[in-house]
Amino acid sequence: MIYLLDTNVCIVHLRSKGQSRLSQRLRAVHPNDIRLCSVVCGELLAGAYYSGRSAVNLAETQAFLKLFESLPFDDRAAEPYARLWAAQEANGQRMKSHDLMIASIALLEDLTLVTHDINDFSRIPGLRIEDWQ
Repeated sequence: MIYLLDTNVCIVHLRSKGQSRLSQRLRAVHPNDIRLCSVVCGELLAGAYYSGRSAVNLAETQAFLKLFESLPFDDRAAEPYARLWAAQEANGQRMKSHDLMIASIALLEDLTLVTHDINDFSRIPGLRIEDWQ
């Protein structure tokens, strides 16, 4: 099984300095079976720049990002994103655009999304999710 990490999972790992239960689970999976995506990378980098310790957090974030392959949000991912967005709007169940982009990549690449945001992501048909927290 190949996993796509959501931003909240990466934040728990980084903040714990690799000492959380989630970090233990992350180490138990071969790095080739873990993916990031450009949306998650952007969110993590933005958080590092915004933080009060931007130089330190940026270095730690960049080192973490280098560990895994990152998948782009591109024209291929735009189509499932558009379908998800339209379906959510029609049902009045809006999710954050970034979350829809991450879900679109997971669906497109047939990945299991690792997230702690089970409530929102569980509304997306066909999306496999796991909570490692």
